[in-house]
Amino acid sequence: MRKFIKVLAEEIIGGKDLSLKEAEDLISLKGCDLPLLLEAAARVCQHFRANKVNLCSITNAKSGACSQDCKFCAQSAAYKTDVPVYPLIEPQEMLRRAGLAHESFSKRFCFVTSGESLGEDEFDKICEGLHLIKSRFSDLKLDASLGFLTQGRAKRLKQTGLSRYNHNLETSSDYFPKICSTHTYLKRVETVQAVKEAGLEVCCGGIFGLGESQQDRLKLSLALRDLEVDCIPLNFLNPISATPLGHQKKLTYKECLKIISIFRLVHPRREIKVCGGRESVLGNKQSLIFKAGADSIIFGDYLTTKGNSPNQDLEMIKAAGLSI
Repeated sequence: MRKFIKVLAEEIIGGKDLSLKEAEDLISLKGCDLPLLLEAAARVCQHFRANKVNLCSITNAKSGACSQDCKFCAQSAAYKTDVPVYPLIEPQEMLRRAGLAHESFSKRFCFVTSGESLGEDEFDKICEGLHLIKSRFSDLKLDASLGFLTQGRAKRLKQTGLSRYNHNLETSSDYFPKICSTHTYLKRVETVQAVKEAGLEVCCGGIFGLGESQQDRLKLSLALRDLEVDCIPLNFLNPISATPLGHQKKLTYKECLKIISIFRLVHPRREIKVCGGRESVLGNKQSLIFKAGADSIIFGDYLTTKGNSPNQDLEMIKAAGLSI
């Protein structure tokens, strides 16, 4: 097994794409082989990615009351959670929050809004906020996750200063109907395609620990490769009380590291970003995400849960011998 994984890493560095069979062999590895997998992923990451960690801060710009029924989400109106509900924040508040992210050394700042998509007035307000931020913080890259999007809207966002759009597939096409019934997997793919056609970078990944199989994880990874997305956010379920997955068992840190490593080997040149659930699921093993091939993190708080303090993450990055 050591020879197989070592040769595979060398072939990937040489430009070879991981085959379906090879990916299946890797995803079936037992825990005792995990150090070998991490070593291979780290080598591939070091070869293709800068020895830096990309920091991205997000803000919950419109919270709760979502009409969709994604079974992991505390913001769905279908579930009685204690998540605050409020309308889209004003452009000046968007600017204030962007300023805080800029001060904390984030390189990217992402607006996230609940709901299927924004109304016209809301979309205009987002564009106004983007313009305001770019006029004040020209070096801050701006992202958004605003639900389903047409190509026309994607083009307008790009013209206003947006550089990247987030729209996750969440899980495999086979498992998706078990996670959401109010929209289809195909509709998510169509938004990703519209964003790409508009010339924006695409941030697209998923969430793990929903009850999906190892094969589902692999299918998601290969689907993302087919879509040629730019950044792949990996989230790990932090079960929220009152949601259908509120009693789901958390993944172990070893399972998380295995997922990160395989995604790195499938996507050697892409940004692999570890996001929601990092603190809750990985605990004091968080620094190992970099040894598993991650080169990006969500920095600060999440949408409805707290994250590490910026200083904690900066110290962790420094201790790992990396820079920002």
